[in-house]
Amino acid sequence: MTHLTTHVLDGAAGAPASGVDVKLLDADGTTVASGRTDADGRLALGPDELSAGTYALVFATGPYFAARGTETFYPSVTVAFTVADTRHYHVPLLLSPFAYSTYRGT
Repeated sequence: MTHLTTHVLDGAAGAPASGVDVKLLDADGTTVASGRTDADGRLALGPDELSAGTYALVFATGPYFAARGTETFYPSVTVAFTVADTRHYHVPLLLSPFAYSTYRGT
């Protein structure tokens, strides 16, 4: 089982955000893993298990919106979070050109 997943939804389009490049960074800013959301806006990344610590997901939202001819205020979105144990972590992102929100999913 992959330890970390994300799901990006384009709230303005009312559809999954496919083709968003995502990087997983450790506390030092080193890239641990990277990938691109699939047709359903989903991505599993990282090693099978993350060590305890602080990480960040960086979503390349600027290129995503540019490919759709949509102006955006946020060229990228960074979501920092803390891993405390070995459970599965799911970090969803609800995205629009001028706002975003996230929460700890299951």
